[in-house]
Amino acid sequence: MIALTFQARDGRTTDATAQPGETLLRVGQRVGQPLEGTCGGQMACATCHVLIDPHYLDHLPAPSVEEEDMLDLVPDATRSSRLACQIVVTEHLRDMIVRLP
Repeated sequence: MIALTFQARDGRTTDATAQPGETLLRVGQRVGQPLEGTCGGQMACATCHVLIDPHYLDHLPAPSVEEEDMLDLVPDATRSSRLACQIVVTEHLRDMIVRLP
């Protein structure tokens, strides 16, 4: 199991564990995070927008053109913005903090 932490806008944290290969969306929803994932992880919305700890960005594949297009619709997107449905948990993400904007 891979330990992760979700941090709400107000600073409250929720610890989670993930199996390698799970998406951040699935993990976050399982531990009660407000990640809608309206499109069911099909990258047709941006309701699973999260902010990735900058120290972990290099351990992720670059966002696809489609993901970047969806993030362009997010008014508060930053360089750390990603869609949780597109992040597959790997051992490299152990102890990562995922911030909810």
